[in-house]
Amino acid sequence: MTSFIIPAHNEELELAATVDAIRAAASHATQRYEIIVIDDASTDGTAEIASRAGAKVIRINRRQIAASRNAGGRAAQGEYLFFVDADTRINRVHVTQGLAVLEAGYAGGSARVALDGFIPIWGRVLLRAFGALYFGLNLGAGAFLFTTRRNFEAIGGFDEQYFAGEEVYFSLALRKLGRFKVLREPIVTSGRKLRMYPAKQFLRNFFGVIVGGPRAVRSRAKLRLWYDGKREKLLANGTNAAGSE
Repeated sequence: MTSFIIPAHNEELELAATVDAIRAAASHATQRYEIIVIDDASTDGTAEIASRAGAKVIRINRRQIAASRNAGGRAAQGEYLFFVDADTRINRVHVTQGLAVLEAGYAGGSARVALDGFIPIWGRVLLRAFGALYFGLNLGAGAFLFTTRRNFEAIGGFDEQYFAGEEVYFSLALRKLGRFKVLREPIVTSGRKLRMYPAKQFLRNFFGVIVGGPRAVRSRAKLRLWYDGKREKLLANGTNAAGSE
């Protein structure tokens, strides 16, 4: 069995489309699958939407992405674990190639990233430059990671010391066990943070974390860009607008 694990906090706008995309992608594989949504302290309709979509819902109250993913990994029944963020769309290539990579003996993998919707020019430049460096170092994007249950348990899951950047340490830990593969087919994830925040604020927070290193991501209080709860709202014409929860 393959387990798709979706960590979510106040993702009622994005979650249904993410689950639908996973179902469409998984239907092309021969493996049985399950979808698990970890509702981490949501105050909106996230849990209800997940249940209506046929996903198994696990509720926690940690407000930490690493803890959410670990809760899903512990509850999963599958031999193969795919971690997909609640604002991220995957397709059949990600599932079929991901499974093929794991069956070929790789320790784990991820995929390149594309952003949805309108992205300001400064955001596009940042994504291109950072993506070239990040994926050039063969590291996994947090929005989409996959491994086997055995490897997940061997490395102790995601390191809960960190409130951001945990995907880097997860990737490095898997690479100690074997080969790590970044798929060329990009996932599509929300570009909302680049739309909701002014360039100066975003870049100050983003590079502050990079310069600060591990110490900078050990406190939620210092990571407003990741944990302030801001979400886009869907307008009547179907477009997104910035909002907050």
